[in-house]
Parts: sequence; C-alpha cells; structure tokens
Amino acid sequence: MFERKVILGFMRVHVLHHACSPEGVYGMWMIHELADHGYTVSPGTIYPLLHEMENEGILRSRERKDGGRSRRVYRATPKGKHVLRRIRRSITELHGEVIV
Repeated sequence: MFERKVILGFMRVHVLHHACSPEGVYGMWMIHELADHGYTVSPGTIYPLLHEMENEGILRSRERKDGGRSRRVYRATPKGKHVLRRIRRSITELHGEVIV
C-alpha cells in the first residue's frame, strides 16, 4: 500500500512535467508514456488522477478535435508550473540524500 502511494506520487509529477509542454497531455498518451518508464497504468487510474489534478487547479483541460476524434487535453496552469518548480527542488535534494 505504501509503495503504491509513492508510485502514484511519482506518476503525478510525471504527468505534471509533461503537462507543462505546449502540447499538453491526454489520457491514453500518458498511459503509454508512463508504460515506457515502467509504470503499469489503466484508464481507471489515469483519468481520475487527471481529474483530481484539474480539480486542484494544477491542470486545465480543453476538448481538442483531432481528425474525427475528440480528445481532452490537459495543460499545466500557472499554479501547476509553480508547484513543479518547487517539486523539482525537492527531488534534487532528495536525490542527493537517497541516491549515492
């Protein structure tokens, strides 16, 4: 249980990192991106996580038409970008302590 909570925290940071890009992220892309880094994530995990981050004001979403399909694209808000800067400092410090 503890490990899962930590991994979910890592996933949130990863999502926020990519949501800071001009393109933003959408659910299925994020599932594949996280899989490339060893995370096993289902739609039942990623979509609630994205919605939670949006409700917290970290992400903002918009519908985007892509050919015949519509996608909800998430981008970091100014608050989200600020949070990521603070998290990066914490990660850097933690890395120095934990990774030898």
